[in-house]
Amino acid sequence: MSAKSRPRFDMHTLKDLAGDRVFARGEAYFRDGMVDILGIEPNRVPARVAGTEDYRTVVTGQGAAIDGECSCPAFERAGFCKHMVAVALAANADTAAGKTGSDGTLAQIRDYLKTKGVDALVEMIVDLAEWDPALLRKLEIAAAAAGSDDTALEKRLRAAIRDATRTRGFIDYARAPAWAAGVEAALDLLAEIATGRRAALVVELTRDAIDRIERAIDSIDDSDGHCGALMARAQQIHLDACRSAKPDPVALARDLYRREMQGDYGTFYAAAAHYADVLGEKGLAEYRRLAWAAWDKLPSQAGPRNDAADHEFDAYRLASILDFFAEREDDLETRIALRAKNLSSPWAYLQLAEFCREHGRNDEALHRAEDGLWLFEDDLPDERLVSFAVDLLLEAERKADAEAHLWRAFEKAPSLSLYSRLRDLGGEETARRAIAFLKRKLVGARSTRWVYPADLLVRIMIEERMFKDAWGVVRDHGASRGVKEALARASEATHPREALSVYREHVEDLAGAGGNPAYEEAAALIARMATLQAAAEQAAYVAEIKERHRRKRNFMKLLG
Repeated sequence: MSAKSRPRFDMHTLKDLAGDRVFARGEAYFRDGMVDILGIEPNRVPARVAGTEDYRTVVTGQGAAIDGECSCPAFERAGFCKHMVAVALAANADTAAGKTGSDGTLAQIRDYLKTKGVDALVEMIVDLAEWDPALLRKLEIAAAAAGSDDTALEKRLRAAIRDATRTRGFIDYARAPAWAAGVEAALDLLAEIATGRRAALVVELTRDAIDRIERAIDSIDDSDGHCGALMARAQQIHLDACRSAKPDPVALARDLYRREMQGDYGTFYAAAAHYADVLGEKGLAEYRRLAWAAWDKLPSQAGPRNDAADHEFDAYRLASILDFFAEREDDLETRIALRAKNLSSPWAYLQLAEFCREHGRNDEALHRAEDGLWLFEDDLPDERLVSFAVDLLLEAERKADAEAHLWRAFEKAPSLSLYSRLRDLGGEETARRAIAFLKRKLVGARSTRWVYPADLLVRIMIEERMFKDAWGVVRDHGASRGVKEALARASEATHPREALSVYREHVEDLAGAGGNPAYEEAAALIARMATLQAAAEQAAYVAEIKERHRRKRNFMKLLG
């Protein structure tokens, strides 16, 4: 097949993107002549597709690289739509017929417009703008920007931002992209003049735009994160405008600090670092002064405290700001002190200890980790902190202390991971001690629908291949389905009858649940059971299953 006659878009890819149903509907649109190709360009095929209304559709790429967009509601909801399929098929047909970009409607319009004078073109655009509010707004602001009346320009830009960010009630998921596109267009207007003589105005207007977007969030289904992207774009335009306008560095520092500390969405997070070149040493010094003044007012804390949450968020933001300055000054002592200010949780101690270790202070890291373990010894242990302390203790050749921390944690909140570490350190004697401890804990304990106290002991016994003891625990205390199945699989060779009992119970549950995936799993499990019992016993079991579930036709097909 020659390059000229090869289809523009790969049919297999087109069907995969659209799905059978959408592809069939798009194919019908193409056959019925609903597509008007406006042009065949190297990387895009713009078109107009008739339907409930005329839709603007663009299919991009070539071969298997297919993308695009459509103005129809289906594209907003689900992506690749029937109109895009129809356009791709029409483009393939035009390509096969040897048509090129010069044959399209847009090419003809361009040729026509080239014959018109400037005045005639101006009148045509003005007539269009009267009926297109978005185009009118854009031309209105462009005209104002080209003039010298800053007051008029500011008025028009403020109106554009206000109109674009207004929600007029709740904006649902389907309408959110259109709202975001309107705000993006308003930001485009600011970006165009962000680095010129109107940069100072843009500094002010982008702050206003960010405030309005933040207020709008509660009135929008922002599942796709449009608002976050818009705020990030506005912040970048604000930074570009500041670099051009060069505002007073002290005043800028105060505004950025306030926004970083009080903002709910992190738009100005790490502003001192991002704006460092604009702030200069004078602005950075003011930023640092403000942060230290607020930091000194925060209470220091070691150990649990009921009102920790009152200061936690401010402390986190301030620590981040001050850490930037301390790192800039290569001041490790200050960076450690910042992390030691609020030690109200085991996680805070872990963060501090990890930081110390990352900077070569292993002794201090171990000291901080052990402090955290002792201060919170009355609470449930944080296994991350325990594990960190144990690693450092073993590096320091303090095995007995490492074991002691592990035992304290295991006896308070036993887990398989803690057992594994204890087993690695203490061997079989430790395994026997841990198992004996868990057996004592089971005395008087009762299983419920959601809680199975024996699960951990059974899992440990599986690890130790103590299958007989494990089945005894299951018999006496019960276990969750997952644990029983794990034991059954591990002990099939030594305890086939117990395994078969568990498998039969699971088959019944799967058959009762219904659905092809459940039936397939049940059939596979039944086949596995054939290896654990005599052929006659297996045949009798399968016959029994077929009789009991004979109405489930899909299940019966799988059983043969």
